Amino acid sequence: MNKPSLDDLIEIGAVQDAQGLQGQIKVRPHSSDPVALLSSKELWLSLIPRRSAGVAASIEQASLQLYKVNQAKMHSGTVVIALEGIADRDQAEALKGARILVGRDVFPKAESDSYYWVDLIACKAVNLQGESLGEVIDVNDNGAHGIIVIGDPETKTVKQLIPFVKEVVQNVDLPNKLITLDWQADW
Repeated sequence: MNKPSLDDLIEIGAVQDAQGLQGQIKVRPHSSDPVALLSSKELWLSLIPRRSAGVAASIEQASLQLYKVNQAKMHSGTVVIALEGIADRDQAEALKGARILVGRDVFPKAESDSYYWVDLIACKAVNLQGESLGEVIDVNDNGAHGIIVIGDPETKTVKQLIPFVKEVVQNVDLPNKLITLDWQADW
């Protein structure tokens, strides 16, 4: 299989530690419901931290390694994964800190009125008056609901934090990368 572009992969977790003596890894998922991590048959691992200063994209691309998943299960808030070719604790510990990435096509289809946060990033946000609020540069969870982070995608400067709740979110048009919000530009 050819290596996909980094732009075609989505980071869904990071290797936290080794688990046991058989080469399993303990993964800290980036989602409270790690369905893509649990259902993936293959994972790409990168030992280079995301957007490291001074690391060329070509080096990061070259660092990608594909692993077949033999088993994945939830365990105490983490996901324990057995990878083909990783047979002992030392091999698993060598992967500590690795980023875990998958292709977007691995994600199950989202239900109606549900969205994967990664799909919201880079959407333009406008209010009901048609005023531009900015672009979604990140999505977070405050425990009660999602928060979309509106700002400048180049500088990552945050302009507004807006609750992603049905009272505020009027429409999400993913094909056109547009979110309409009941929100004022000066709030």
